[in-house]
Amino acid sequence: MKKIILITALATTVFTANAQDTKPYEEKMSQIETQYKSLETAYQEIGKKDPATFTDAEKAKLNEIMFKADSLYTVQKTTALEIARKFKTTKFPAKYVAKILYDVEFDELKELCDPTTGYYNEPEMVQAKQLFNSYKLRQPGSMYKDLTMEDLNGKQVKLSQWVGKGKYVLVDFWASWCGPCRAEMPNVVEAYNRFKDKGLEIIGVSFDSKKLQWSAAVEKLGMTWPQMSDLKGWESAAAAIYGIRSIPSNILLDPQGKIIAMDLRAEKLQEVLAKKLK
Repeated sequence: MKKIILITALATTVFTANAQDTKPYEEKMSQIETQYKSLETAYQEIGKKDPATFTDAEKAKLNEIMFKADSLYTVQKTTALEIARKFKTTKFPAKYVAKILYDVEFDELKELCDPTTGYYNEPEMVQAKQLFNSYKLRQPGSMYKDLTMEDLNGKQVKLSQWVGKGKYVLVDFWASWCGPCRAEMPNVVEAYNRFKDKGLEIIGVSFDSKKLQWSAAVEKLGMTWPQMSDLKGWESAAAAIYGIRSIPSNILLDPQGKIIAMDLRAEKLQEVLAKKLK
């Protein structure tokens, strides 16, 4: 009897210690959420106006808000990863994993979705596991899978026409109706102009459903590389084959057709290409 009482007491002590350990993290994540809401309110206040009427001060304020939001997200992601690692054997990390899902590297998501963790079977992990399963369809180290679609001239083309021909190939998944895709496109154009003579090819795979909008966007955004689409929107064959659940997205293939990176954006795209295409 005394042994049972002692074990129960020890279990209670450990639980209390764990609660004390998690409190600082809960408070920190709560503070981050509060700051996010404040930034969102400030952004929406300015966003009510027509962008064409923005003053220089309002434009500067929007840029400041976006910068603070990016910095805040970096802290949130770092903290969430720290929680997942420090409390790996408990259920505690589950509620924080979902907050950082769409800006984690494949290896980070693989770590977060480790079946041996104490939080793996928590309800909050459903979305993370679904995303990880989609990532596995285009994970670095695997070979590319061919796509057959039509180009802007209505001619049937295959991804294999460009892949495995001695060049690095960036397969860029995008759509004319996708705001973040259009915002990222100048960076992709810059990368193409910078590296096309050093062994880079880009193939655009559009998730459009209307050819006119697709072709107009290609021209307006200065996308001079090959394009292909089956004009099926989210029902595109690329979505199922490569597990594309959000755009913009991309995969970088080596000269033999092996996937060596995925979802490269902003400075990361330039950095990786510069390293590969010296």
